[in-house]
Amino acid sequence: MLEDLHYIAVEGPIGAGKTTLARALAERLGARLVLEPADANPFLDKFYADMPRYALATQLVFLVSRYQQQAELAQMDLFRSKAVSDYILARDRIFAGLTLSGDEFRLYERLYALMAAQAARPDLVVLLRADTPSLLARIRARGNRYEAAFPQDYLERVAGAYDEFFRSYDESPLLVVETGGLDYARDELDVDALVREIAKTREERRVFVAEPEERRQRRNSSRMSTDGHG
Repeated sequence: MLEDLHYIAVEGPIGAGKTTLARALAERLGARLVLEPADANPFLDKFYADMPRYALATQLVFLVSRYQQQAELAQMDLFRSKAVSDYILARDRIFAGLTLSGDEFRLYERLYALMAAQAARPDLVVLLRADTPSLLARIRARGNRYEAAFPQDYLERVAGAYDEFFRSYDESPLLVVETGGLDYARDELDVDALVREIAKTREERRVFVAEPEERRQRRNSSRMSTDGHG
């Protein structure tokens, strides 16, 4: 079902569960796992402490490191192998639009345009969505040091920027996965169900609502009961 999908990218705002899902998909599909090098940015702690001052330096380090990965991925023989990543290069552009302005943003745009032209293009993008309270709860639950005092208003802006960007996204087929009903401390995405949805997604935009197992069982039981009385 997935023979023609050589490169799948998982995207979504902070706390959406991108890396967890990318790992699961890569294992299920026997694909190479490509993770964004977020922890390698020496300005990240400073950025969260003083965003205006360190936004450009932080963004440029991210852009260069992500570009290096994506350029390498574009040179792979993806017809002989598969890859799953937990980001696309446009993620960098989304965040730059939130943190940079004026001459800094214009400089960034020139560099991004040069690098984006050489980045790998996914055969499919899986976009994870959730409401801001769910994202914030997941971020706090995982306990990352630099996210401990994450400002909620910034997270809301990030989620809004993602919605705006992907509303008109047409570079690759897009599967939107609504995960707002999942408590990641107790519930996990049903990877088998998601793979079935991925297999259906071709040159279109589809939406898949993820839900906890007990809720799905109740819904199925209710459906069977209704069918039985039909």
